[in-house]
Amino acid sequence: MSAEATNSVTPGPMPGAVSGPLTPTAPRRKARPRIDLRRLGRAALLGPAARGRLPDAIGHVVEAHRAHHPDADLEPLRLAYVLAESSHRGQMRKSGEPYITHPLAVTLILAELGAETTTLTASLLHDTVEDTDVTLDQVRDQFGEEVRYLVDGVTKLEKVDYGAAAEPETFRKMLVATGNDVRVMSIKLADRLHNMRTLGVMRPEKQERIAKVTRDVLIPLAERLGVQALKTELEDLVFAILHPEEYAHTRELIVRNAARADDPLAEVADEVRGVLREADIQAEVLIRPRHFVSVHRVSRKRGRLRGSDFGRVLVLVNEDADCYGVLGELHTCMKPVVSEFKDFIAVPKFNLYQSLHTAVAREDGQVVEVLIRTHQMHKVAEAGVVALGNPYAPAPDDPADGERIDPTRPGWLSRLLDWQEAAPDPDHFWSTLREDLAQDREITVFRPDGGTLGLPEGATCVDAAYAQYGEDAHACIGARVNGRLATLSTVLKDGDTVQLLMGQDPASEPSREWLEHAHTPAARIAIQRWLTAHPAQAESQRSEAPIAEDRTALRSADVPDPDAAPEQSADRPATGHVLADLPGATVRLARCCTPVPPDEITGFAVRGGAVTVHRVECSAVARMKDGGRTEVGVRWGEAAECRVTLVAESFVRPHLLADLTEAMASEGAEIVSATVEPPVQQQVRHTYTVQLPDAGHLPALMRAMRNVAGVYDVSRPQPQPQPQAQGG
Repeated sequence: MSAEATNSVTPGPMPGAVSGPLTPTAPRRKARPRIDLRRLGRAALLGPAARGRLPDAIGHVVEAHRAHHPDADLEPLRLAYVLAESSHRGQMRKSGEPYITHPLAVTLILAELGAETTTLTASLLHDTVEDTDVTLDQVRDQFGEEVRYLVDGVTKLEKVDYGAAAEPETFRKMLVATGNDVRVMSIKLADRLHNMRTLGVMRPEKQERIAKVTRDVLIPLAERLGVQALKTELEDLVFAILHPEEYAHTRELIVRNAARADDPLAEVADEVRGVLREADIQAEVLIRPRHFVSVHRVSRKRGRLRGSDFGRVLVLVNEDADCYGVLGELHTCMKPVVSEFKDFIAVPKFNLYQSLHTAVAREDGQVVEVLIRTHQMHKVAEAGVVALGNPYAPAPDDPADGERIDPTRPGWLSRLLDWQEAAPDPDHFWSTLREDLAQDREITVFRPDGGTLGLPEGATCVDAAYAQYGEDAHACIGARVNGRLATLSTVLKDGDTVQLLMGQDPASEPSREWLEHAHTPAARIAIQRWLTAHPAQAESQRSEAPIAEDRTALRSADVPDPDAAPEQSADRPATGHVLADLPGATVRLARCCTPVPPDEITGFAVRGGAVTVHRVECSAVARMKDGGRTEVGVRWGEAAECRVTLVAESFVRPHLLADLTEAMASEGAEIVSATVEPPVQQQVRHTYTVQLPDAGHLPALMRAMRNVAGVYDVSRPQPQPQPQAQGG
């Protein structure tokens, strides 16, 4: 059967077995007694209730569902239970319980998270098509197309061999099986959670295999979808199976802390209640215990744990503005640790999470973390996309009736599906995806228009470009970070403002070297996809890589290719200024030496039918000759545009860069790239590649640059000599 059913009692101390103050679970609006699955099983064996009545066996599901959706129509749940119970009748779990207890338990998990009625209906039926004679057509006829779609998606997921989940093609199939609907993955996550809760009768090696797949695949997915309630419990269950000794030690730490006479968290919570009561701010103040994995991580980070390390204080209010009111009162009346403050309300995390994070210090030196959020934010923080309701329902202000909107709403699953379609091959997709799943920290950068981009820590301007523009980022020519010109390889920091400068040429090419600076799957896959689709250009980039400058420098909006002047046919001198003795060839001026008339030049044939042109004294010429490159005769044609690299050396002063670029623009120079080295002893070196109407403008340009205050020299870079080989 699809759900690996086991005994509900697991050997050894499992996280679910900890009770009372030790249970590291999120606060609930209304406490309910723990469900007795054996009692439910006996109720299920008695058969469905009379037509029109809700069966007793789903009373707990209805209670949880009504807590979130008071006006929900319960008839679909009744019909789904009747069909599921009659279809699974006679099937037993490995523990001896009736099989119907499994879909009931999965549905309860989703109901407590706030899932809407359609999801719960599909959850009750999620194993019927695979394990019984029920067909998808029957599901559609009785429950509608939407429920059929969800059941079909979960059925396809069940057919994926999770034992081979590390295989790229297997994981791709799993993602495709979800279709466009995040609810399919939500049901799968709840299904896995129930099976992990009841894993005890499995052989140890099978428990370990399932736990590893859960750790590597499903827990990161739960994190990306914002379903923290499922993610944290799955983490603890996996922790207990894969690291039993460390789990036992962590459990002992929690037990020992619970036996303490003093509780700094409770004392701070009481103090917070008093502060907010005096400020007349209505709030619910709770203690939120850390779950087992969280305690373990803190223990490894800090060594000896103190009472404040075992949880956080959670403040729940009604309105967004109240969150900042609470923050102000706490920072005024208590001793804040300012470095711990984070505002995830103004800038939500990629998985919808919103909250204010701060910390206050006690007189004894203990630091207590405080989370401040609204009740709705807390619901979304716990349930993520599950709390968003029906993704197919139109927005309240959307007049369209039933028009589909983005079903994942944070967009991550949609992007994942795009990646798997765009990836050149399964291995490439898998490697980039694993890197993305391994990211546990995110930064937020701001766009000039006030928008934000969520990126993994270590992301560069290349990643920002593809995050904002998709494959249109191929035309990105540079960036400004916090108002300063920056290379596309610049690593971004949390809070940076990034302005991406885009070219206008639709045929712009990404650089192969951008792959070295791309950290997100969206960027890496888009670049690799282009390189795979344009092998000639990619090989040309590869052949010139040893002599190329940093391709991530700022480029002119009119010149998309950073390595060469606009390509020109050898028999069409009107569009360029170099003629080559190779009919039909395109001509590129090498950036390593940027030849201009009347420099003595030579050319070499490269793959893709192109000719690169170098100054004869360029060190790359010897390398290309030694490498067997075919030398091609080239000569200057009629006067036309030219590209040249200039090095300006200056003293450090305010507004120097602005004055230099203004002087260059006044001489008709178009900046193709610009790099500024870090100052050394109050001196700084600028390197510019510029486009000129013709070479005759070069002397005037260099004079104008030298006349800028603070600039003491402007020159063309001298080609570096080729190192001599050591004799043996």
